[in-house]
Amino acid sequence: MAWYVYLALFVGGVFLANAVPHFVNGISGRPFPSPFSSPPGRGESPPVVNVLWGAFNAAVGYVLVYRIGDFTVRSGREVAIVGLGGLLVALMLARAFGRLDAKR
Repeated sequence: MAWYVYLALFVGGVFLANAVPHFVNGISGRPFPSPFSSPPGRGESPPVVNVLWGAFNAAVGYVLVYRIGDFTVRSGREVAIVGLGGLLVALMLARAFGRLDAKR
């Protein structure tokens, strides 16, 4: 498999993991930081913005994982690469949002 497919899988995992907090907070009716808030990433965006941002992240993640290369869940290597991208961004988000909550 070409190197760029592995990169697409990793970045796809990043986008899929980033979709979760935005979408969940949005459909729960809670404001949540997004790139569209003021200041970006620190202020809170309305729930509808977060639902849309979460859906966009999920769509990009889907395209990167399922439409570039031949991803299959039977391939442990491919699943691990997607999972690693998701895990790393999840840890970064936990740290960043934890700091924001501590300031409030």
